[in-house]
Amino acid sequence: MIVRTLKDNVDERFLTHRLRATSLAGVAGGVTASLLFAYYYFLEQSPRWDLLAVALVIAAVKIGALAFYRMTD
Repeated sequence: MIVRTLKDNVDERFLTHRLRATSLAGVAGGVTASLLFAYYYFLEQSPRWDLLAVALVIAAVKIGALAFYRMTD
């Protein structure tokens, strides 16, 4: 029986794909929260502030991370 460790299965490509997938998931979550907020605000006439808060937190973290990486790289 051959036992494979995690180190044998993880390489740079896996880490790059994980980074891209996480970034894409964050952007998709922010866009979805923004669109749902807009739907409730404009069509249902009852704003969902929790959705706006989620969208703003995602945007703030993204901009903050970009600024941090720009200053430290």
